[in-house]
Amino acid sequence: MITLSVLTLLYFVPTVIAGRRGHEILWPLLVNAFIGWTVIGWLALFLWALLWDPPHYSVPAGYYPYQR
Repeated sequence: MITLSVLTLLYFVPTVIAGRRGHEILWPLLVNAFIGWTVIGWLALFLWALLWDPPHYSVPAGYYPYQR
């Protein structure tokens, strides 16, 4: 039972990494669930989670859109 738990955790490592790095969690989860069982799919998702930067949004200092 512990082996199955560890293997499941290892299977979803790319999804966990993507979530921790600020990516939206839906697409990595779906790709991992449906294509992650192939080695190429898992490696592609793993590299995407590590190398792709999530979008960064910045707001100029002093910008308050609802202030009159």
